[in-house]
Amino acid sequence: MLFHTMVGSNDIERSRRFYDEVLSVLGVSEATLNIAGSGHTRLFYRNENGTNFVVTEPINDEPATVANGSTVAFACNSPEQVKQFHDVAIANGGTSIEAPPGPRTTPSMGAIELAYFRDPDGNKLCGIHFPK
Repeated sequence: MLFHTMVGSNDIERSRRFYDEVLSVLGVSEATLNIAGSGHTRLFYRNENGTNFVVTEPINDEPATVANGSTVAFACNSPEQVKQFHDVAIANGGTSIEAPPGPRTTPSMGAIELAYFRDPDGNKLCGIHFPK
């Protein structure tokens, strides 16, 4: 259903370093650099199923801000990968938030593995694994 998800950055090179490391845990290649028609820099991260995660300098030249109530969740292949995804993010400038990485049980989804953190710009991210 989704083609891409985009978050803003106030330091695109810091974001490139952060996301190149963090997304490599999921097997995503380094960013493809894109210069928008406005001259602003964007980083495109693509995976094999055709979805894109994009980091951009805001084209309105205002500071990038986080979307209160929003989370970008990345699918992980195992509980171990959820933990690694989180730990690599923290080692590269992210901030751990909410409960520590680990199992959660919800009435609607059953048992899942979660890890929440914020990127250096404050965007809320999540690693998630649904057991089979």
